[in-house]
Amino acid sequence: MGTEIMTPFNGLQMNLGNLASLSHAKTRSISAENPTGNKGQGGKSEKGTGFNAGRDLGQGWKISPSIVIESAQTCILADIEGSGAIQQIFITLTGNWRFLILRMYWDGEETPSVEVPVGDFFACGWGKYAQVNSLPVSVNPRNAFNCFWVMPFKKSCKITLENLNSENITAYYQINYTLTNVSDDTAQFHAQFRRIKSLPLKKPYTILDGIRGWGHYVGTYICWGSNSNGWWGEGEIKFFLDGDTQFPTICGTGVEDYILGSYGFSVDEDYRVFSTPFSGMPQVIRQEGRGQSQQRFGLYRWHIMDPIRFEQDLKVTIQGLGWNAENRYLPLNDDIASVAYWYQQEPHVLFPEILKKDQLEINE
Repeated sequence: MGTEIMTPFNGLQMNLGNLASLSHAKTRSISAENPTGNKGQGGKSEKGTGFNAGRDLGQGWKISPSIVIESAQTCILADIEGSGAIQQIFITLTGNWRFLILRMYWDGEETPSVEVPVGDFFACGWGKYAQVNSLPVSVNPRNAFNCFWVMPFKKSCKITLENLNSENITAYYQINYTLTNVSDDTAQFHAQFRRIKSLPLKKPYTILDGIRGWGHYVGTYICWGSNSNGWWGEGEIKFFLDGDTQFPTICGTGVEDYILGSYGFSVDEDYRVFSTPFSGMPQVIRQEGRGQSQQRFGLYRWHIMDPIRFEQDLKVTIQGLGWNAENRYLPLNDDIASVAYWYQQEPHVLFPEILKKDQLEINE
């Protein structure tokens, strides 16, 4: 028998089963204390947001733990050369999260593969803290956003944050990544935000449309604002794959079913928040009484174990549907915002232009 040649482990696709596997991949981390991520460059700052607190201690004593992003400015959080993957991101910020736009660019592309308000990206779209305990996204006290989506790149990676707030904001962040070889058949991470404040009656809400290429859909986050009394989640989610037109290949049976809950998420005649590895409704902003108008919900469904694969094109829609008298369906005009998460080979189709500030705003 010939000697089997083993392919060296590139340090990606981490799981409990390969923690003992050695790799020559290089671990790096970007933060305000090491904005380049380069080896041996952490904690060298002599000025920064912590200068006054550390004035008696000097260099190496938390002199630059955070950054300030001025109003109407865009800050480059990461600018990485080479091949590898983002493996984890931590960030906590001041300001209105809906007015902070997170963008990611892979391999020198001019238009972003990720363009999402930062709160929505981390499953906290209503601008208020909610505990999220899922596998790829966690939100911890107090307003600590974390994600573990693997984000490969073959030549370069750039991550930016635009501040649309009228005031300056402060951000603490850590971007942990690996420099290693990435195979040619590896797809890039994408995420896109959409919102309609009042859904036109009898029209489905579009979560994602116009996707062309080869890839797989891996998650949905939805901010659902009820503009009428009663149950709001009877509508079906539909995935149109590879040439589907009028009818989809995948058709759900209700919002709560898609989120892997049932019967209106109701326990003891009230909404029950929950957050699990692959699905959840971690946020309910209540008015008095269950089923009253202007209640708001944050929901997620991650397709990590059941990715929705496409080879040509993809469209995703969901219906706004409740109940009318005499057991009849009621089309709704609710306030819906969403983030779609997927992987695909580049190039990707240009995203719709990000909404203007007044369209992004969450009205109290």
